[in-house]
Amino acid sequence: MKVLVAILFFGMILIQFFPINKENPKPTPEMDFLNIKSTPSKTANIIRESCYDCHSNETKYPWYSNVQPIGWFLKDHIDEGRMKLNFSTFATYELKRQAHKLAESREMVEKREMPLNSFVIGHPEAELTDAERAEIIRYFKFVEDDTRLLNDLPPEK
Repeated sequence: MKVLVAILFFGMILIQFFPINKENPKPTPEMDFLNIKSTPSKTANIIRESCYDCHSNETKYPWYSNVQPIGWFLKDHIDEGRMKLNFSTFATYELKRQAHKLAESREMVEKREMPLNSFVIGHPEAELTDAERAEIIRYFKFVEDDTRLLNDLPPEK
């Protein structure tokens, strides 16, 4: 039993020498969702606070991201979030994809699947009030409809 504890202890120390890369890609304001859609500041603040840590290139890594294996889990989660939706590169998406991502985002906020509970535990400021949730849902729907209308795209099924 002592050998197992010693192996685990030294293993935990050893993995601390393999930190995550916390370097964010260079900001691209001309491609950022909040900028290209001229998002009102109140709504932009809500989206930035609740979505941007995982879904943009503006991640603010918490202190516990320095502790492995927690940092590895966070980095994997952030990479996956950016892959699914990256607000920092939103302008690079085709218009049909932009509208689809907004519909998906709206649905996930409506179903209370976003922001993730595991994220809110470490970032209580990201928890959405009912009013903030309603504002994001309304705004995503407005921008989705506007994108579809201005570009003659069919409604989301």
